[in-house]
Amino acid sequence: MDGRTIQIEEEQLKTQEPDFWNNPKTAEEQLKKLARLKSWVDGYNAVESAVEDLNVLAEFLEAGESSEEEVQEQYNLALSLTEALESKNMLQDEADSLGAIVKINSGAGGTESQDWAEMLMRMYLRYGEKLKYKIREIHMVEGEEAGIKSVTLEFTGDFAYGFLKSESGVHRLVRLSPYDSANRRHTSFASVFITPVIDESIEIIVSPADIEWDTFRSGGAGGQNVNKVETGVRVRHLPSGITVDNTETRSQLKNRENAMRILKSHLYEIELQKKREKAAEVEGNKMKIEWGSQIRNYVLHPYKLVKDLRTNHETGNVQAVLDGNLDPFVKAFLMEFGGK
Repeated sequence: MDGRTIQIEEEQLKTQEPDFWNNPKTAEEQLKKLARLKSWVDGYNAVESAVEDLNVLAEFLEAGESSEEEVQEQYNLALSLTEALESKNMLQDEADSLGAIVKINSGAGGTESQDWAEMLMRMYLRYGEKLKYKIREIHMVEGEEAGIKSVTLEFTGDFAYGFLKSESGVHRLVRLSPYDSANRRHTSFASVFITPVIDESIEIIVSPADIEWDTFRSGGAGGQNVNKVETGVRVRHLPSGITVDNTETRSQLKNRENAMRILKSHLYEIELQKKREKAAEVEGNKMKIEWGSQIRNYVLHPYKLVKDLRTNHETGNVQAVLDGNLDPFVKAFLMEFGGK
């Protein structure tokens, strides 16, 4: 922490130079770097202060001047702050500090799986709100009767990718179906794919010869212009087979720019995945962390249980998880696979 404090002072001096704002892009990057450094020191100081207060309260308890409840409350606070900083310390990959693109696709099974995909979307929206991330919808295809076929969301905020990357994979739901008149038990699947949002510091070059563009009408709410004018765009990257749809705005030009940005983010994630697999080979760790494999079960009947198949972390409070309480699962993942 002493080293980081000195580094903050050095980086702060750069912001006070007369020509600092001559290049706004460089200046913004410098301020982001400074904010990241300060967040570590602020987090550490908060933990240190909470532990000191805990020690004081413990002494007061011995002297009969505080209650066990007060000590327990302060202990819980100190523990949660420590665990939060410990989890953050596991976010050492180059992309962890970036924003995240979350794409959810319903599996086979029609309405049942589409409803499950919408439940997952709600879960991630709640999780993002708890972390105070800015969230925007990039593209959505609604189901015929209920739910969604697919949705793409962008989460903006510090370490959004780092905290959400553990969610890539297939999510399985077991429940009594509300869409089955016989009230039978159904199993539904939906896939979640997380990619980091590239920023100005990352350059991804895409050859125009490698892509194809289509336009289409952006269905849904938004007035006559959205429905009648082909503002929706679709870009295909031929070498990888990746397809990106964007219906975010009423401007086709803006949607093309956003679609290219997301395509580059997907290509960046592919390169990161190659690096991870190479590192895993070197370490002899054969377990692949990839979006194509089933990662978590959500069982609502005959018992209630959410279990992560990679870390074996589980809880019986299914509703809390579906309401966005993903912290224990994210922490378990980071403590096992992060920080390497």
